[in-house]
Amino acid sequence: MQKNALVIGGTRFFGRLLVRRLLEAGLNVTVATRGITSDDFGSTVSRVTVDRRDKVAMERAFAGRGDFDVIFDQMCYSPLDARISESVFAGRVGRYIMASTIEVYAHLLWAKRAPFDEDLIDLSNERANPEFPWHDEAYSESLYGEAKRAAEVWFHQSGILPVVSVRIGHILSGPDDFTGRLRSYVDRVSSGRPLFYSINKGKSSFFNPAGIADFLYWAGQQTFTGAINACANGTLTALDIHQAVASVMGREAQSEPMTGISRAAVLSPYDFPADYAMSSKRAISLGYKAPDVFQWLPGVIAAHLKPAR
Repeated sequence: MQKNALVIGGTRFFGRLLVRRLLEAGLNVTVATRGITSDDFGSTVSRVTVDRRDKVAMERAFAGRGDFDVIFDQMCYSPLDARISESVFAGRVGRYIMASTIEVYAHLLWAKRAPFDEDLIDLSNERANPEFPWHDEAYSESLYGEAKRAAEVWFHQSGILPVVSVRIGHILSGPDDFTGRLRSYVDRVSSGRPLFYSINKGKSSFFNPAGIADFLYWAGQQTFTGAINACANGTLTALDIHQAVASVMGREAQSEPMTGISRAAVLSPYDFPADYAMSSKRAISLGYKAPDVFQWLPGVIAAHLKPAR
């Protein structure tokens, strides 16, 4: 019998790649989105058009749709979203894979305890405040990591769903990356501008969209629950990324260490004042084989150099 999978938010970035991975594996796939972003899945998937943050709309949309063997939730950003998921899917799912983030460790940056193990965050003893206005746009970016951590806390403490929270490393992607972070490095090298980088050169963990999709698919096939870090082998500093971009482009990497605070505004994305990396020990112990970061980084950079179609 074919397994039934639901992907909440599966029409862009690594969500799109995950849907394709599931289809290739022979699963019956349902994609739930707001219906704003187009895709090329055609009739290969079932579709649900719904506002994921609207509890009543979610309950109506999934009423009578049966159970799912696995749900991949790319759109759970707060305990409010987690509570909606519990209301809709309690008793109806075998595994619930929440896409979380390395940013849940942001509050530990200055503690200098990297690489971060999953159990550095005690989900049993933190508080997820469902009364806080997590959906207010004023907080969506500044409290992104805190909101994701609160969603993990809510799921863990309620125990209603069999949740795996996949803490994804910083994402380096091609032109489909709506954040434009890696693109900013390409533009800098292309224009010959130097990279002003932190003298501490903090190392961090990264992943590419294809790797994330593969990791999520792998997690969906396992039996463990709880938090798990997802990243490539190896770490990168901002200077490493700058030099890798220059190498792929065949240019000289211009750079200058920043020793004072006056130039803080010109620091590039992923330039951290201390190491901000995750440990992969748990994933490895469970059988996951992570790719090396330099296996895919040159290809991701090269994608930015291709003419736009």
